[in-house]
Formats: sequence, structure tokens, C-alpha cells
Amino acid sequence: MYVCICNGVTELDIRRAAEAGCGSLPELTMRTGVGACCGTCVETASALLEQSRPITAACGLVALPVLSRAA
Repeated sequence: MYVCICNGVTELDIRRAAEAGCGSLPELTMRTGVGACCGTCVETASALLEQSRPITAACGLVALPVLSRAA
């Protein structure tokens, strides 16, 4: 689905940016161009960014490897 018609940014583009570590709407705009023209898409883009960010990144945590047993 196209989120930003002005710049041709899709939902998949936003999800990929989030997975790559994009953490804010201004950064998303710099990476994809979403919201840089008319701004109609900003609310939808922001919601998609929040939904798509990995849980560890949203909490500021670093994922650690899971050990099968204690040393």
C-alpha cells in the first residue's frame, strides 16, 4: 500500500526502514522522503514506524544471545 503518494513511499519501505534502525519520523523522512511534501501521510507513516520497530529498539535494550545452559 502506498503511504506517501507524493514521494512513492510504500508501507513496505517504512517497515524496512524501521527494521534497519530508523527511530523517528524526521529520520524516516530523511531516509524515504515520506511527509516531505504535503504532510497528509505523516500520521499513518508515524503509526507504521512505531508498529514496525523491533521491540528491543523501542525499549532501548540490546538483544543478547540465549544460552542453552549456564556455564
